[in-house]
Amino acid sequence: MRRSSHLLQVTFSLLISILCLIILFGRDEIPQIDPSNHVLTNIMGSTSQNRPQKPTTGSKEDFTWGRCGRNESVANVSGFSSLPGHIQDFLFYRHCRHFPMLLDVPDKCGGPDKSIDVFLLLVIKSSPLNYERREVLRKTWAKERLQNGLWIRRIFLSGTTGSGFEKRKLNKLLRVENREHNDILQWDFNDSFFNLTLKQILFLEWMDKNCRKARFLLNGDDDIFANTDNMVDYLQSLKDNSGDKHLFAGHLIRYVGPIREPRSKYYVPVQIQESDSYPPYCGGGGFLLSAYTAVVIYKMSQTIPILPIDDVYMGMCLEKAGLGPESHIGVRTAGLPIPSTKVDAFDPCYYREIILVHRFLPHQIYIMWHGIHEPDLKCGNLLS
Repeated sequence: MRRSSHLLQVTFSLLISILCLIILFGRDEIPQIDPSNHVLTNIMGSTSQNRPQKPTTGSKEDFTWGRCGRNESVANVSGFSSLPGHIQDFLFYRHCRHFPMLLDVPDKCGGPDKSIDVFLLLVIKSSPLNYERREVLRKTWAKERLQNGLWIRRIFLSGTTGSGFEKRKLNKLLRVENREHNDILQWDFNDSFFNLTLKQILFLEWMDKNCRKARFLLNGDDDIFANTDNMVDYLQSLKDNSGDKHLFAGHLIRYVGPIREPRSKYYVPVQIQESDSYPPYCGGGGFLLSAYTAVVIYKMSQTIPILPIDDVYMGMCLEKAGLGPESHIGVRTAGLPIPSTKVDAFDPCYYREIILVHRFLPHQIYIMWHGIHEPDLKCGNLLS
């Protein structure tokens, strides 16, 4: 009996020891959910109804949405296999409208209730690589300031570029910039020409939550020269519109349609859009709009499939809402025609009365901004 009791004690002790070893060494085998792990994030939120998590102010890569999986069924569309790779990629992910947010500035406008204090919000599309452009704009026309007693605020919109080490380095650059300037919204999608519409939609969603009462917006590229002094003067002069009525003004483009030439940057095949015509729209280099119109465009965008040409897409949203764009002579997204080759095409006298001109190099923007503000600038006959 005593021997049997001793055997039971030994057996029980052995079982306890084995159980402790399993617990001790098994802990390392339990997978931990790392919010920065792209594979797990993709598994956890791969449907088109990605579940949002609580957004955070980003000085690090904080994901607010799960990843969206590609739509394999589009491969069955007639002629799909003959399309260029970037067109195929666009169609695979066309339904994806929510991406992880890496950088956020939710208090840029002072919060949703105080955003009415922002008269003009400068919304500037910028690739992660374009550090020099952003720095020049911060010191020139996009400087945050009071103009005619009204607040101008600035925000840059960016995706991600590259992969691996390169992507991480560029993301770190934007984090450092944002820590210093508090002016970057960044999402984890490929920052490409065909994703400009996605960038616009993501911004409009952000604005609807964080800056809905701002009066007016300039929406433009980071290679434009904008005379924001004149911009404020023009917006102040509008009759009976303090941002609460429709405004969408820029370089008006009408009676055009999709470019069907595969070698063109703007190539849009019938698999993306069957119609051969576009609605009226304003050139995407830069345009002005009211907060009222921005909210309308956001609402319309929720029911219109994404088109990769972002300025045309804005026109589609306006058309669906029964609104239209208008022309403004001071917006020159196609460039400013100079009357003679014998004069300096960058004489500030040509630019002091305009609102916006597209395609400037960073040093040209810097020189021009200071040129038009020279106190002793005299503009006579420029052809003499």
